[in-house]
Amino acid sequence: MTMATKRNLSQEKSAVGRDDNGPFSPKAGEKSIIAPAVPTSVILKLLGFTFAMFALPISSYFLTVNTIFRGNSTYAGGLAAILANVVLVGYVIVAMKEDQSERLEAEEKAKKGQ
Repeated sequence: MTMATKRNLSQEKSAVGRDDNGPFSPKAGEKSIIAPAVPTSVILKLLGFTFAMFALPISSYFLTVNTIFRGNSTYAGGLAAILANVVLVGYVIVAMKEDQSERLEAEEKAKKGQ
């Protein structure tokens, strides 16, 4: 036979009602800054490349299968695969350039601060 203990829930505070003074809470007199972790420009680039990754290969396949390749779906599929890789490589290049520009800005700020 198991015995259960009864908890008094009225004395416990929920996580929302609790006043934590943890290491990440603002100190007295400071305002809490709530900013997105990822800049909006990065999200827009990701959405643009996602759309291109979806739309470009599919549309190229259906536009070329009967017009350029005259019903040969192998060539049209190959072109779609090549365009998907072009979009992927383009995204990697844009991401690397963005990372380099952020690093250069941080170095310039460090030089100006000295």
